[in-house]
Order: sequence, then C-alpha cells, then structure tokens
Amino acid sequence: MARFIFITGGVVSSLGKGLMAASLAALLQARGYRVRIRKFDPYLNVDPGTMSPYQHGEVYVTDDGAETDLDLGHYERFTGVASRQSDNITSGRIYQQIITRERRGDYLGATVQVIPHVTDAIKEFAQAETDDLDFVLCEIGGTVGDIESLPFIEAIRQLRNDLGRGNSVSIHVTLVPYIAAAGELKTKPTQHSVRELAALGVQPDVLVCRCEQPLPESERAKIALFCNVPKTAVIPALDAKSIYAVPVQYHHEGLDDAVLNAFGILPGSAPDLSRWTDIMDRLTNPEGEVTIGVVGKYVGLQDAYKSLNEALVHGGIANKVKVNVEWIDAELFEGPDSDIAARLEPMHAILVPGAFGERGAEGKIASVRFAREREIPYFGICFGMQMACVEGARDLAGIADASSTEFGPTDEPVVGMITEWMTAEGVQKREAGGDLGGTMRLGAYAAKLDGNSVVSTIYGDTDISERHRHRYEVNTAYREVLEKGGLVFSGMSPDGMLPEIVERPDHPWFVGVQFHPELKSKPFDPHPLFASFVAAAVKQSRLV
Repeated sequence: MARFIFITGGVVSSLGKGLMAASLAALLQARGYRVRIRKFDPYLNVDPGTMSPYQHGEVYVTDDGAETDLDLGHYERFTGVASRQSDNITSGRIYQQIITRERRGDYLGATVQVIPHVTDAIKEFAQAETDDLDFVLCEIGGTVGDIESLPFIEAIRQLRNDLGRGNSVSIHVTLVPYIAAAGELKTKPTQHSVRELAALGVQPDVLVCRCEQPLPESERAKIALFCNVPKTAVIPALDAKSIYAVPVQYHHEGLDDAVLNAFGILPGSAPDLSRWTDIMDRLTNPEGEVTIGVVGKYVGLQDAYKSLNEALVHGGIANKVKVNVEWIDAELFEGPDSDIAARLEPMHAILVPGAFGERGAEGKIASVRFAREREIPYFGICFGMQMACVEGARDLAGIADASSTEFGPTDEPVVGMITEWMTAEGVQKREAGGDLGGTMRLGAYAAKLDGNSVVSTIYGDTDISERHRHRYEVNTAYREVLEKGGLVFSGMSPDGMLPEIVERPDHPWFVGVQFHPELKSKPFDPHPLFASFVAAAVKQSRLV
C-alpha cells in the first residue's frame, strides 16, 4: 500500500512547493523508494491549455497528451518518472466530471454537493494508479485560506482518516520573513498559517520554512512549540545557487529524515546523492561559457519558457559550460528601424521557441534569416521550425507571399492547420471553428529519421518519440521546393504525411523540430538535441 505525503502552502504563494515536492521525491528515490508526484490545481479551467503564458507560465505536456501545470516539469526533471494525465487535476475537471455524471443520472436522484461528491472525486483521483508505489506526493496549489482550495483541504482531512494512522504525512510550506528594520526573522505568519490549516482539520507533521536568513535554533524551537511539531520537523529553506542544489540542501537540513520519522520509518543509510553532487560540480565549475539568444514573444515572464530554459542548462551540463540566455522580444526585429545585427551578432547561437499567433512572427523570421546568412547555430522549436520553413520559402524559393494560415487566409500556405491525423486510438479530427482547449496534436508521437541526416547522428537512432503541442503543420506540398533551397526534411511521421524535423546540412548547425524536446530533458540525462546545440554554440564561441 502506498503512503501519501500531502503538501500545502501558506502565507503567500510562490514559496516553492513544487520544487520542494520534486526535491523530496528525489531524496526518497535516492533511498530506493518508488515515488510519484501529483498536483491538485484549484482553478476552474479544465486544464491550463487555454491560459495565457503570462497568467500561468508554460503548459507542460505529458506523453499521454495531457496539458498540465508547469510543476509537473519539475517532477519529471528531478525524478525521471514520466508524468501522466492522472497526475494533474483541476477543480474545473472535477466539476466537469461530476456534472456529466449528474446529467447522466449516475447519482440516482441524490442532491449533488461539495461533500461528499466533490471530495470523493478528489480522493478517487489521489489514489488512482498507486498500487506499485511506495510514496505518493500530492501538492495542493494555491495558499491555505483561499476559498477555491477548501474542497481539497477537506479531501485531505478525510483521506488521512481513511488511510489510517502512519500512512500519511502533511507538509506545510510557509514564509518566515526577515524584517530589516527590526533585524529579526518573524515567526508569526507561520504560526497563523498553521493555525488556519489546523482549524480546517489538518495538523502538519513537517514545516518547511522559506527564509532569507539562517533560521536560529531558538526560532526553530519557537515554531515547533507553537505549531505542535518536533523541532527536527522544522526545516529551514534558504535560497539556493541553483534549483539542482535544492535536493542536497534539503537533505542537509533533515527534510527526508523528518518525513520518514513522521511515518515511523527508520531512515537507515543515507541516500545516494552522487547524481546531484556531480550536476552541481558541473554547474559551479564550468570550463567555459556561451551566450544563446532566445527570440520569443513571452520573454517578459521566464516561466513561460521554463522547460526550455532548463533544457539549455542541461545542454550546458552535458558540455561542462555555463549557458547565458539572452531573452529577446521578437517584435524588436520588426519594422524598418530594427537593428537585428546589434542584438544577435554577439550571440553564439539563436533559438526560436514555440508560440501561438501572428504577433512577433516577422521578427522570428528575420532571426531565422540572420542565423542562416551569418552561419550562426539555429534551433527552431515548433513555431520556430514553421518560421524557418516560411523564411526558406520566401528567401530561397522565391515565394514572396509564403505564410501560415494561422495568420489568416493566404495563397501560399507553407504552414497550415491540420484537420485530421492518426493516433493510437484512431483518426483524430478537428474543425477550424471548434473548441481551442485540448484540440491540438498533443503528447508523444513517433517519427522516422533519415539515416544520413544530421539529426539521426545526434540521436544515434532513426526511430524517435517526442512530445507535441500544436495545431498547425508544415505543408508537405512545399517540400520539393523547400528542399531545392537546401532545407532538408530529415524527419517525418511514420506514415510520411507530417514533417517532424527540417535541417540545413550545409550550415554549421541548423535544425527545426515540430515537437518540444525540452519537455523530455533532465539534468542527469540532457536531451541530445540540446546537448548538440550547446556544443555547436561552444564551437561558434571559439570562432568569434
């Protein structure tokens, strides 16, 4: 039977619950336990797929095609355990499920209420597919006291009783602010937050205290006394040099020992943290550095490109170099007054990431052209691959009006909406005027690589599987004319209908992919495309 760890947050948001959950799972994994992490999101969207990146950050996509919270990316990067659709639930999805059941008559005339119907659905979700696990970590989004999170807190209270003593632990992440004028850390916000959680029926077993200054023993003792936990279960959480230093840092503070003790499990031998110490050694002792320009449209919020940023760091780890990322607004390169050379000339490589909509598209096309003409390593991801094809059609194939139907009607649809494609479940169809949520080509799809291509050498294979999130595809009707211009279609869907990868063999490093390789990259297993891209940037840095 799996044991459950419930993680809540108090005082303020953005305290790092997701990173703490991922780090704790990595520590338990390093002790030989089988783990899984789940995220409960209280918002009413069915999933984050229709949210603006500025509202929510990136949408993380799983192999089975779920659009999920970005914290699931942390979970995968720290544990290597592939997330599934069953690992992220929202209030919207729960209510959608309950209303569907009610309309169908599944409740046999009963009055449908938050208790027991909503709470039962939450508990059902938490316990699904857990038979082969030792620990299931469940992170509750938001902050204790939020109205929308109340059903989740109540479900935790019930589930802890259902599971029985010793089969669940509650961890509460709080803030211990430093008041500069007083020169003191203040524990009152933590005390109030724990009191509010306890008033809802959930007494924390372990407290993780985010603080800017070291937490004195006297303050740990004070928090333990007023919050009814052992002093050893009050865990300081100071800022770290890197997120990949956090597992080792939490271990030194005793987090994994405190959790196991709360379960009544003797911690035993120390976890094997060599994986994390090696990663930190590579990060803190680089043998060089490179600068990569990311030309995007959501650069005002780096969480919009969270997995991308981490994958570039992983590429640096693989090459023992520090990767400096320059976030550049694509709209800067639009119009007659743009000075693209001044911004991109210092870059050792250029990356154009995924996006939706026309805004910034011309600036991205200009970036592709600059990288191609100046022979600077170029990596186009999803939309970045599509813009590479549009640029090739315009500048090398003489199709001046080449465009994407995403931007409106066009006589030269080099990129167009795909309305029908094959999946393991059968043919999927989409209408141009249909719903936006969950209607893209989502999740893992196989691709076949040309055995003589650059990318097959990078992967070391000709059969790959990568995660997708898009509703437009490069039009294969333009394949012949694009290949005459030097843009080779080196990866296709197994049926040969959908372009997956394009490359320029005559360029130092020029690859565009329709999928999102950043979603599968990990610090201890960098994605081969990012490792190769950063290696090309290193080579470029030695030429300038």
